[in-house]
Amino acid sequence: MAQHLQREIERLKKSILSVGTLVEESLRKSVRAFSERNLDMAQEVIDHDDVIDQLEVEVEEECLKILVLHQPVAIDLRFIVSVLKINNDLERIADLASNLAERAKFLSTKAPTDVPETIPQMAELVQKMLKNSLDALISMDVPLAEKVCEDDDEIDELHSKIYPLVQASIESQPGTTAEWLQLIAVSRYLERAADHTTNIAEDVIYMVEGEIKRHKIST
Repeated sequence: MAQHLQREIERLKKSILSVGTLVEESLRKSVRAFSERNLDMAQEVIDHDDVIDQLEVEVEEECLKILVLHQPVAIDLRFIVSVLKINNDLERIADLASNLAERAKFLSTKAPTDVPETIPQMAELVQKMLKNSLDALISMDVPLAEKVCEDDDEIDELHSKIYPLVQASIESQPGTTAEWLQLIAVSRYLERAADHTTNIAEDVIYMVEGEIKRHKIST
């Protein structure tokens, strides 16, 4: 029975990493569609979201089946509970990538707008955070997961800078208000994607150490 459980867990690990790979690709393509004003690539991300949604359901069903059939304990139980949460966070990141692609579609129909440097900085860092969180999951690397959590503070700082920039631009160029509001949305999607990536990193820490890091207040 124990060997069967371990085989199921290994298969589950491969499944969640497959979802993670697809989500990484969606996020990368949505960022590229935005930066290159690539309408076709943006639509590709939007169309592919249903595939990730279906895989998320399949992974959840796999987790529940293992819980019912094997009633795992200790680290095996922590792993499955964490995968359930990571699975949900990955699906939400994919949704945000799709939302970003929608904004890319809109902006591709408008005259080019000077994009604040904070947005490409955020996009690059969010993609790095997602890769690191998945690498931490593969190797059960707590220091790498903690680095992801630390990087989220930089994302929040960059996101906070977008509002005064947009306000000043709208005041000086009121005819581009719609475009600048879309850029606020892009920044917000990236900030939220970073939050979900941080959740994944925190769940990796929980897997390894059995300590719930989320919402923990330092003393």
